[in-house]
Amino acid sequence: MATLLKTPRSWPKVTLGRVTANGELLPFAKAEKAGAWAAWRQVADREAPDTVIRQIGQAGLRGRGGAGFRAAEKWRRCQATEASQKYVVANGYEADPGTFTDRLLMERDPHAVIEGIAIAAYAVGATKAIVAVNAGYAKAIERLRGSIAQATEAGLIGIDAMDGALTLDVEVRPVQGAFLLGEETVLLRALEGKRGMPEQRPPYPAERGLFGKPTLVHNVETLATVPWIVANGHAAFARIGAAGSPGTKLVQLAGAVARSGVAEVPLGTPLGEIVERAGGGMRDGVKMKLAIVGGPLGGLLPAEKMDLSLDFDSLREAGATLGSGSIVVADESTCVVDLGRLLERFASDEACGKTIPCRIGLKRLVEIADRFAAGHHRPQDRELLVELANDVIASGLCNHERLAPDPLLSGLRYFAAEYDAHLDEGRCPAGVCHPVTVAPSSPAAAKKARVTA
Repeated sequence: MATLLKTPRSWPKVTLGRVTANGELLPFAKAEKAGAWAAWRQVADREAPDTVIRQIGQAGLRGRGGAGFRAAEKWRRCQATEASQKYVVANGYEADPGTFTDRLLMERDPHAVIEGIAIAAYAVGATKAIVAVNAGYAKAIERLRGSIAQATEAGLIGIDAMDGALTLDVEVRPVQGAFLLGEETVLLRALEGKRGMPEQRPPYPAERGLFGKPTLVHNVETLATVPWIVANGHAAFARIGAAGSPGTKLVQLAGAVARSGVAEVPLGTPLGEIVERAGGGMRDGVKMKLAIVGGPLGGLLPAEKMDLSLDFDSLREAGATLGSGSIVVADESTCVVDLGRLLERFASDEACGKTIPCRIGLKRLVEIADRFAAGHHRPQDRELLVELANDVIASGLCNHERLAPDPLLSGLRYFAAEYDAHLDEGRCPAGVCHPVTVAPSSPAAAKKARVTA
Protein backbone atom coordinates (compact mmCIF):
# COMPACT_ATOMS: atom_id res chain seq x y z
CA MET A 1 0.00 0.00 0.00
CA ALA A 2 1.28 3.47 -0.89
CA THR A 3 2.39 5.41 2.18
CA LEU A 4 0.77 8.78 2.84
CA LEU A 5 3.31 11.02 4.54
CA LYS A 6 2.42 13.34 7.40
CA THR A 7 2.73 16.99 6.49
CA PRO A 8 2.45 20.25 8.47
CA ARG A 9 -1.08 21.40 9.30
CA SER A 10 -0.34 24.66 7.50
CA TRP A 11 -0.11 22.81 4.18
CA PRO A 12 -3.62 22.83 2.68
CA LYS A 13 -5.32 19.71 1.33
CA VAL A 14 -6.87 20.21 -2.11
CA THR A 15 -6.88 16.70 -3.58
CA LEU A 16 -6.29 14.57 -0.46
CA GLY A 17 -8.72 16.25 1.93
CA ARG A 18 -10.94 13.15 2.17
CA VAL A 19 -8.17 10.56 2.04
CA THR A 20 -7.86 8.37 5.11
CA ALA A 21 -4.47 7.45 6.57
CA ASN A 22 -5.34 3.73 6.67
CA GLY A 23 -6.17 3.58 2.98
CA GLU A 24 -9.84 2.74 3.43
CA LEU A 25 -12.32 4.16 0.94
CA LEU A 26 -15.11 6.25 2.46
CA PRO A 27 -18.60 4.84 1.78
CA PHE A 28 -20.60 6.93 -0.69
CA ALA A 29 -22.79 8.58 1.97
CA LYS A 30 -19.80 9.51 4.12
CA ALA A 31 -17.90 10.78 1.10
CA GLU A 32 -20.86 13.03 0.23
CA LYS A 33 -21.03 14.26 3.81
CA ALA A 34 -17.31 15.10 3.58
CA GLY A 35 -17.97 17.20 0.45
CA ALA A 36 -17.89 14.81 -2.48
CA TRP A 37 -20.14 15.86 -5.38
CA ALA A 38 -21.13 19.16 -3.71
CA ALA A 39 -19.26 21.18 -6.35
CA TRP A 40 -20.94 19.31 -9.21
CA ARG A 41 -24.38 19.86 -7.67
CA GLN A 42 -23.56 23.56 -7.39
CA VAL A 43 -22.47 23.74 -11.04
CA ALA A 44 -25.45 21.79 -12.37
CA ASP A 45 -27.87 23.86 -10.30
CA ARG A 46 -26.81 27.38 -11.21
CA GLU A 47 -23.61 27.85 -13.18
CA ALA A 48 -23.21 28.17 -16.94
CA PRO A 49 -20.36 26.36 -18.74
CA ASP A 50 -18.65 29.70 -19.51
CA THR A 51 -18.72 30.58 -15.81
CA VAL A 52 -17.02 27.32 -14.87
CA ILE A 53 -14.29 27.79 -17.46
CA ARG A 54 -13.76 31.36 -16.31
CA GLN A 55 -13.33 30.12 -12.73
CA ILE A 56 -10.71 27.59 -13.78
CA GLY A 57 -8.88 30.31 -15.70
CA GLN A 58 -8.96 32.77 -12.82
CA ALA A 59 -7.71 30.05 -10.46
CA GLY A 60 -4.65 29.61 -12.68
CA LEU A 61 -4.89 25.81 -12.68
CA ARG A 62 -2.08 24.19 -14.67
CA GLY A 63 -1.93 20.55 -15.72
CA ARG A 64 -0.51 18.28 -13.02
CA GLY A 65 0.67 15.66 -15.51
CA GLY A 66 3.99 17.43 -15.97
CA ALA A 67 3.72 19.87 -18.86
CA GLY A 68 1.98 22.54 -16.78
CA PHE A 69 -0.27 23.73 -19.63
CA ARG A 70 -3.00 26.11 -18.46
CA ALA A 71 -6.17 24.07 -18.06
CA ALA A 72 -8.64 26.81 -19.02
CA GLU A 73 -6.99 27.23 -22.44
CA LYS A 74 -7.70 23.57 -23.22
CA TRP A 75 -11.27 23.92 -21.97
CA ARG A 76 -11.97 27.01 -24.08
CA ARG A 77 -10.53 25.42 -27.20
CA CYS A 78 -12.55 22.23 -26.71
CA GLN A 79 -15.76 24.11 -25.94
CA ALA A 80 -15.38 26.34 -29.01
CA THR A 81 -14.87 23.44 -31.44
CA GLU A 82 -18.13 22.32 -33.01
CA ALA A 83 -18.63 18.55 -33.15
CA SER A 84 -21.34 15.92 -32.81
CA GLN A 85 -19.31 14.14 -30.12
CA LYS A 86 -16.78 15.35 -27.57
CA TYR A 87 -14.70 13.39 -25.09
CA VAL A 88 -12.97 13.84 -21.76
CA VAL A 89 -9.99 11.55 -21.19
CA ALA A 90 -8.49 11.27 -17.71
CA ASN A 91 -4.93 9.97 -17.82
CA GLY A 92 -4.25 7.68 -14.87
CA TYR A 93 -1.65 5.54 -16.60
CA GLU A 94 1.21 6.92 -14.46
CA ALA A 95 4.10 6.12 -16.76
CA ASP A 96 7.06 7.00 -14.52
CA PRO A 97 8.53 3.79 -13.04
CA GLY A 98 8.02 3.43 -9.31
CA THR A 99 5.62 6.39 -9.07
CA PHE A 100 2.25 5.94 -7.38
CA THR A 101 0.79 9.40 -6.69
CA ASP A 102 -2.04 8.91 -9.21
CA ARG A 103 -2.69 5.39 -7.97
CA LEU A 104 -3.03 6.62 -4.38
CA LEU A 105 -5.50 9.30 -5.47
CA MET A 106 -7.62 6.92 -7.59
CA GLU A 107 -7.68 4.27 -4.87
CA ARG A 108 -8.46 6.52 -1.93
CA ASP A 109 -10.72 9.21 -3.42
CA PRO A 110 -12.02 8.12 -6.83
CA HIS A 111 -15.06 10.41 -6.33
CA ALA A 112 -12.80 13.46 -6.71
CA VAL A 113 -11.61 12.22 -10.10
CA ILE A 114 -15.10 11.35 -11.39
CA GLU A 115 -16.61 14.59 -10.08
CA GLY A 116 -13.87 16.58 -11.79
CA ILE A 117 -14.62 14.72 -15.03
CA ALA A 118 -18.33 15.56 -14.72
CA ILE A 119 -17.63 19.28 -14.21
CA ALA A 120 -15.17 19.37 -17.11
CA ALA A 121 -17.54 17.47 -19.42
CA TYR A 122 -20.36 19.88 -18.59
CA ALA A 123 -18.13 22.88 -19.28
CA VAL A 124 -16.89 21.71 -22.70
CA GLY A 125 -20.01 19.85 -23.84
CA ALA A 126 -18.65 16.29 -23.72
CA THR A 127 -20.96 13.29 -23.32
CA LYS A 128 -18.38 10.52 -23.15
CA ALA A 129 -15.44 10.13 -20.76
CA ILE A 130 -12.69 7.56 -20.43
CA VAL A 131 -10.48 7.05 -17.40
CA ALA A 132 -7.33 5.39 -18.73
CA VAL A 133 -5.76 3.43 -15.88
CA ASN A 134 -2.63 1.32 -15.71
CA ALA A 135 -3.85 -2.26 -16.13
CA GLY A 136 -1.82 -3.28 -13.09
CA TYR A 137 -3.79 -0.99 -10.77
CA ALA A 138 -6.50 -3.52 -9.92
CA LYS A 139 -7.74 -1.77 -6.77
CA ALA A 140 -7.89 1.64 -8.48
CA ILE A 141 -9.88 0.16 -11.37
CA GLU A 142 -12.30 -1.55 -9.00
CA ARG A 143 -12.85 1.57 -6.89
CA LEU A 144 -13.25 3.88 -9.87
CA ARG A 145 -15.86 1.59 -11.39
CA GLY A 146 -17.65 1.36 -8.06
CA SER A 147 -17.71 5.15 -7.72
CA ILE A 148 -19.07 5.54 -11.26
CA ALA A 149 -21.83 3.04 -10.50
CA GLN A 150 -22.73 4.85 -7.27
CA ALA A 151 -22.76 8.26 -8.94
CA THR A 152 -24.91 6.91 -11.76
CA GLU A 153 -27.36 5.35 -9.33
CA ALA A 154 -27.56 8.66 -7.46
CA GLY A 155 -28.42 10.46 -10.70
CA LEU A 156 -25.22 12.52 -10.70
CA ILE A 157 -23.98 11.21 -14.06
CA GLY A 158 -25.54 9.10 -16.79
CA ILE A 159 -28.39 9.90 -19.20
CA ASP A 160 -30.07 13.25 -18.50
CA ALA A 161 -28.40 13.45 -15.10
CA MET A 162 -29.14 16.28 -12.69
CA ASP A 163 -32.51 17.10 -14.26
CA GLY A 164 -31.09 17.10 -17.77
CA ALA A 165 -28.01 19.23 -17.02
CA LEU A 166 -25.69 16.51 -18.31
CA THR A 167 -25.59 13.26 -20.21
CA LEU A 168 -22.29 11.58 -19.49
CA ASP A 169 -21.12 7.99 -19.89
CA VAL A 170 -17.89 7.32 -17.98
CA GLU A 171 -15.81 4.25 -18.75
CA VAL A 172 -12.73 2.94 -16.96
CA ARG A 173 -10.31 1.60 -19.56
CA PRO A 174 -7.31 -0.46 -18.36
CA VAL A 175 -4.30 0.20 -20.60
CA GLN A 176 -0.85 -1.24 -20.75
CA GLY A 177 2.14 -0.32 -22.79
CA ALA A 178 5.26 1.79 -22.68
CA PHE A 179 6.49 4.89 -20.89
CA LEU A 180 5.25 7.16 -23.68
CA LEU A 181 1.60 6.55 -22.79
CA GLY A 182 2.01 9.46 -20.42
CA GLU A 183 1.99 11.77 -23.47
CA GLU A 184 -1.56 12.76 -24.40
CA THR A 185 -1.48 12.11 -28.15
CA VAL A 186 0.21 8.74 -27.60
CA LEU A 187 -2.50 7.77 -25.12
CA LEU A 188 -5.26 8.77 -27.54
CA ARG A 189 -3.75 6.61 -30.28
CA ALA A 190 -3.55 3.69 -27.86
CA LEU A 191 -7.21 4.14 -26.88
CA GLU A 192 -8.05 3.96 -30.60
CA GLY A 193 -6.24 0.63 -30.84
CA LYS A 194 -3.28 2.08 -32.73
CA ARG A 195 0.43 1.99 -32.07
CA GLY A 196 1.34 4.48 -29.36
CA MET A 197 3.25 7.25 -31.10
CA PRO A 198 2.96 11.04 -30.71
CA GLU A 199 1.13 13.23 -33.22
CA GLN A 200 2.16 16.58 -34.63
CA ARG A 201 0.46 19.55 -32.93
CA PRO A 202 -1.46 21.62 -33.91
CA PRO A 203 -4.21 20.59 -34.26
CA TYR A 204 -4.40 19.94 -30.54
CA PRO A 205 -6.49 17.13 -29.02
CA ALA A 206 -8.96 19.73 -27.74
CA GLU A 207 -9.76 20.41 -31.41
CA ARG A 208 -9.16 17.00 -32.95
CA GLY A 209 -8.39 14.16 -30.58
CA LEU A 210 -9.92 10.76 -29.93
CA PHE A 211 -11.42 9.37 -33.15
CA GLY A 212 -10.92 12.81 -34.69
CA LYS A 213 -13.29 14.48 -32.21
CA PRO A 214 -12.56 17.32 -29.75
CA THR A 215 -11.06 15.74 -26.63
CA LEU A 216 -10.15 17.29 -23.31
CA VAL A 217 -7.17 15.33 -21.92
CA HIS A 218 -6.00 15.82 -18.35
CA ASN A 219 -4.06 13.93 -15.73
CA VAL A 220 -6.36 12.52 -13.02
CA GLU A 221 -4.81 14.83 -10.40
CA THR A 222 -5.69 17.89 -12.49
CA LEU A 223 -9.33 16.81 -12.72
CA ALA A 224 -9.48 15.94 -9.01
CA THR A 225 -8.44 19.54 -8.26
CA VAL A 226 -11.41 21.02 -10.14
CA PRO A 227 -14.15 20.31 -7.52
CA TRP A 228 -12.13 22.08 -4.80
CA ILE A 229 -11.75 25.18 -6.99
CA VAL A 230 -15.49 25.28 -7.71
CA ALA A 231 -16.45 24.69 -4.07
CA ASN A 232 -13.97 27.11 -2.51
CA GLY A 233 -13.60 29.72 -5.24
CA HIS A 234 -10.82 30.60 -7.64
CA ALA A 235 -9.36 33.23 -5.30
CA ALA A 236 -8.83 30.68 -2.51
CA PHE A 237 -6.97 28.38 -4.90
CA ALA A 238 -4.87 31.20 -6.35
CA ARG A 239 -3.72 32.15 -2.82
CA ILE A 240 -2.13 28.72 -2.39
CA GLY A 241 1.27 28.10 -3.92
CA ALA A 242 3.48 30.33 -6.00
CA ALA A 243 2.83 33.12 -8.47
CA GLY A 244 2.31 31.41 -11.82
CA SER A 245 1.99 28.00 -10.14
CA PRO A 246 -0.97 28.15 -7.75
CA GLY A 247 -2.39 25.25 -5.77
CA THR A 248 -0.83 22.06 -4.50
CA LYS A 249 0.94 19.09 -6.08
CA LEU A 250 1.13 15.44 -5.08
CA VAL A 251 4.79 14.68 -4.54
CA GLN A 252 6.46 11.32 -4.10
CA LEU A 253 9.62 11.17 -2.02
CA ALA A 254 12.02 8.25 -2.37
CA GLY A 255 15.68 7.36 -2.07
CA ALA A 256 17.95 8.23 0.84
CA VAL A 257 15.26 10.00 2.90
CA ALA A 258 14.08 8.86 6.32
CA ARG A 259 10.47 8.42 5.14
CA SER A 260 9.33 7.54 1.62
CA GLY A 261 5.81 8.06 0.33
CA VAL A 262 3.34 10.59 -1.07
CA ALA A 263 2.62 14.07 0.27
CA GLU A 264 0.42 16.92 -0.91
CA VAL A 265 2.66 19.98 -1.07
CA PRO A 266 1.86 23.65 -1.77
CA LEU A 267 3.59 24.68 -4.98
CA GLY A 268 6.34 27.16 -4.23
CA THR A 269 7.64 25.16 -1.25
CA PRO A 270 11.47 24.85 -1.29
CA LEU A 271 12.71 21.36 -2.17
CA GLY A 272 14.75 21.13 1.02
CA GLU A 273 11.71 21.91 3.14
CA ILE A 274 9.79 19.08 1.45
CA VAL A 275 12.63 16.66 2.17
CA GLU A 276 12.84 17.75 5.81
CA ARG A 277 9.17 18.23 6.73
CA ALA A 278 7.55 15.47 4.68
CA GLY A 279 10.44 13.03 4.29
CA GLY A 280 11.98 13.46 7.74
CA GLY A 281 15.32 14.51 6.30
CA MET A 282 18.08 12.14 5.27
CA ARG A 283 18.54 8.63 6.56
CA ASP A 284 20.92 8.33 9.49
CA GLY A 285 24.55 8.49 8.54
CA VAL A 286 24.21 9.76 4.97
CA LYS A 287 24.58 13.16 3.39
CA MET A 288 22.58 14.45 0.43
CA LYS A 289 24.42 14.78 -2.84
CA LEU A 290 21.58 15.43 -5.26
CA ALA A 291 17.90 14.96 -6.02
CA ILE A 292 16.39 13.70 -9.27
CA VAL A 293 13.40 16.02 -9.65
CA GLY A 294 10.65 15.21 -12.14
CA GLY A 295 11.09 11.50 -12.81
CA PRO A 296 13.56 9.68 -15.09
CA LEU A 297 13.58 12.61 -17.53
CA GLY A 298 14.08 15.11 -14.73
CA GLY A 299 17.11 17.12 -13.74
CA LEU A 300 19.90 16.25 -11.29
CA LEU A 301 19.89 19.08 -8.78
CA PRO A 302 22.72 19.31 -6.19
CA ALA A 303 22.17 19.68 -2.45
CA GLU A 304 23.08 23.36 -2.80
CA LYS A 305 19.96 23.85 -4.95
CA MET A 306 17.49 22.55 -2.35
CA ASP A 307 16.33 26.10 -1.68
CA LEU A 308 14.77 26.00 -5.15
CA SER A 309 11.00 26.45 -5.27
CA LEU A 310 8.83 23.50 -6.31
CA ASP A 311 6.99 25.14 -9.18
CA PHE A 312 6.77 24.73 -12.95
CA ASP A 313 8.85 27.72 -13.99
CA SER A 314 11.62 27.67 -11.37
CA LEU A 315 12.37 24.00 -11.96
CA ARG A 316 12.41 24.40 -15.73
CA GLU A 317 14.83 27.32 -15.47
CA ALA A 318 17.08 25.20 -13.25
CA GLY A 319 17.19 22.35 -15.79
CA ALA A 320 14.65 20.08 -14.11
CA THR A 321 10.90 19.60 -14.47
CA LEU A 322 7.96 19.19 -12.12
CA GLY A 323 6.91 16.13 -14.11
CA SER A 324 5.13 13.48 -12.06
CA GLY A 325 6.14 15.17 -8.80
CA SER A 326 8.82 12.57 -8.11
CA ILE A 327 11.76 13.57 -5.91
CA VAL A 328 14.41 10.87 -5.56
CA VAL A 329 17.19 11.84 -3.14
CA ALA A 330 20.67 10.37 -3.60
CA ASP A 331 23.60 10.33 -1.17
CA GLU A 332 27.32 10.79 -1.80
CA SER A 333 27.83 7.19 -2.93
CA THR A 334 26.08 8.09 -6.21
CA CYS A 335 28.12 8.78 -9.33
CA VAL A 336 26.55 11.58 -11.38
CA VAL A 337 28.20 10.40 -14.60
CA ASP A 338 26.89 6.86 -14.19
CA LEU A 339 23.44 8.03 -13.06
CA GLY A 340 23.04 10.35 -16.05
CA ARG A 341 24.11 7.51 -18.35
CA LEU A 342 21.53 5.12 -16.90
CA LEU A 343 18.70 7.65 -17.11
CA GLU A 344 19.62 8.50 -20.70
CA ARG A 345 19.62 4.81 -21.60
CA PHE A 346 16.13 4.51 -20.13
CA ALA A 347 14.96 7.48 -22.22
CA SER A 348 16.47 5.94 -25.36
CA ASP A 349 15.00 2.49 -24.69
CA GLU A 350 11.53 3.95 -24.13
CA ALA A 351 11.58 6.19 -27.22
CA CYS A 352 9.05 5.22 -29.88
CA GLY A 353 11.43 6.08 -32.72
CA LYS A 354 8.97 8.05 -34.80
CA THR A 355 11.43 10.88 -35.45
CA ILE A 356 15.16 10.83 -36.19
CA PRO A 357 16.11 12.96 -33.14
CA CYS A 358 14.32 10.43 -30.95
CA ARG A 359 15.35 7.27 -32.79
CA ILE A 360 18.98 8.14 -33.47
CA GLY A 361 19.82 11.21 -31.40
CA LEU A 362 19.09 9.60 -28.02
CA LYS A 363 21.14 6.52 -28.94
CA ARG A 364 24.11 8.73 -29.79
CA LEU A 365 23.74 10.53 -26.45
CA VAL A 366 23.83 7.17 -24.66
CA GLU A 367 26.97 6.18 -26.57
CA ILE A 368 28.71 9.39 -25.53
CA ALA A 369 27.62 8.88 -21.90
CA ASP A 370 28.92 5.30 -22.01
CA ARG A 371 32.30 6.59 -23.18
CA PHE A 372 32.35 9.11 -20.32
CA ALA A 373 31.81 6.36 -17.73
CA ALA A 374 34.32 3.97 -19.31
CA GLY A 375 37.02 6.55 -19.94
CA HIS A 376 36.97 5.93 -23.71
CA HIS A 377 35.80 9.44 -24.56
CA ARG A 378 36.94 11.34 -27.61
CA PRO A 379 38.43 14.85 -27.43
CA GLN A 380 35.27 16.62 -28.63
CA ASP A 381 32.73 14.42 -26.82
CA ARG A 382 31.79 16.99 -24.20
CA GLU A 383 31.00 19.64 -26.79
CA LEU A 384 29.33 17.06 -29.04
CA LEU A 385 27.01 15.96 -26.23
CA VAL A 386 25.81 19.50 -25.52
CA GLU A 387 25.36 20.29 -29.20
CA LEU A 388 23.49 17.05 -29.94
CA ALA A 389 21.32 17.41 -26.83
CA ASN A 390 20.26 20.90 -27.87
CA ASP A 391 19.47 19.66 -31.39
CA VAL A 392 17.25 16.90 -29.97
CA ILE A 393 15.43 19.37 -27.73
CA ALA A 394 14.89 21.91 -30.52
CA SER A 395 13.56 19.36 -33.04
CA GLY A 396 11.56 17.13 -30.69
CA LEU A 397 8.03 16.13 -31.63
CA CYS A 398 6.93 15.53 -28.04
CA ASN A 399 8.13 16.20 -24.51
CA HIS A 400 9.93 12.87 -24.36
CA GLU A 401 12.60 14.20 -26.72
CA ARG A 402 12.55 17.69 -25.24
CA LEU A 403 13.19 16.39 -21.71
CA ALA A 404 15.30 13.28 -22.39
CA PRO A 405 18.69 15.10 -22.41
CA ASP A 406 18.03 16.80 -19.04
CA PRO A 407 19.82 14.21 -16.83
CA LEU A 408 23.02 14.65 -18.83
CA LEU A 409 22.79 18.41 -19.30
CA SER A 410 21.98 19.09 -15.64
CA GLY A 411 24.80 16.77 -14.58
CA LEU A 412 27.29 18.69 -16.71
CA ARG A 413 25.87 21.97 -15.43
CA TYR A 414 26.04 21.27 -11.70
CA PHE A 415 28.66 18.54 -11.36
CA ALA A 416 31.33 19.66 -13.82
CA ALA A 417 34.12 18.67 -11.43
CA GLU A 418 32.88 15.07 -11.34
CA TYR A 419 32.79 14.93 -15.12
CA ASP A 420 36.29 16.47 -15.22
CA ALA A 421 37.55 13.74 -12.91
CA HIS A 422 36.23 11.05 -15.26
CA LEU A 423 37.34 12.71 -18.48
CA ASP A 424 40.62 14.38 -17.52
CA GLU A 425 41.92 12.28 -14.62
CA GLY A 426 40.50 8.83 -15.36
CA ARG A 427 38.89 8.42 -11.94
CA CYS A 428 35.41 8.20 -10.46
CA PRO A 429 35.16 10.18 -7.19
CA ALA A 430 32.23 8.01 -6.03
CA GLY A 431 34.08 4.79 -6.80
CA VAL A 432 31.28 3.49 -9.01
CA CYS A 433 32.86 3.67 -12.47
CA HIS A 434 36.28 2.36 -13.42
CA PRO A 435 37.34 4.65 -16.24
CA VAL A 436 40.45 3.79 -18.20
CA THR A 437 43.38 6.10 -17.59
CA VAL A 438 45.17 6.99 -20.82
CA ALA A 439 48.95 7.23 -20.53
CA PRO A 440 50.00 10.91 -20.61
CA SER A 441 51.99 12.15 -23.58
CA SER A 442 54.28 14.52 -21.66
CA PRO A 443 55.68 15.09 -18.13
CA ALA A 444 53.33 18.07 -17.69
CA ALA A 445 50.35 15.95 -18.65
CA ALA A 446 51.55 13.17 -16.36
CA LYS A 447 51.61 15.56 -13.42
CA LYS A 448 48.08 16.74 -14.20
CA ALA A 449 46.74 13.17 -14.60
CA ARG A 450 48.37 11.73 -11.46
CA VAL A 451 45.83 10.15 -9.18
CA THR A 452 46.44 10.73 -5.49
CA ALA A 453 45.81 7.92 -3.09
